[in-house]
Amino acid sequence: MADKDVKTLPRRDFLKAAGVTGAAAGAAVALSGKSAQAAATDDAKQGGYQETEHVMTYYELARF
Repeated sequence: MADKDVKTLPRRDFLKAAGVTGAAAGAAVALSGKSAQAAATDDAKQGGYQETEHVMTYYELARF
């Protein structure tokens, strides 16, 4: 029974340390005062739904 306790303690210590490290990293980011900016794309037509030739082929083949 003592061997089982010895094996589980390091795992529990690791999980505790991982939680503390994650919280510390989040606090460091929150307290840095810098805001993150999303990358802007130059081409407005780049994203979104487009009915291309392969999409139309799929629609034709998917009909019952």
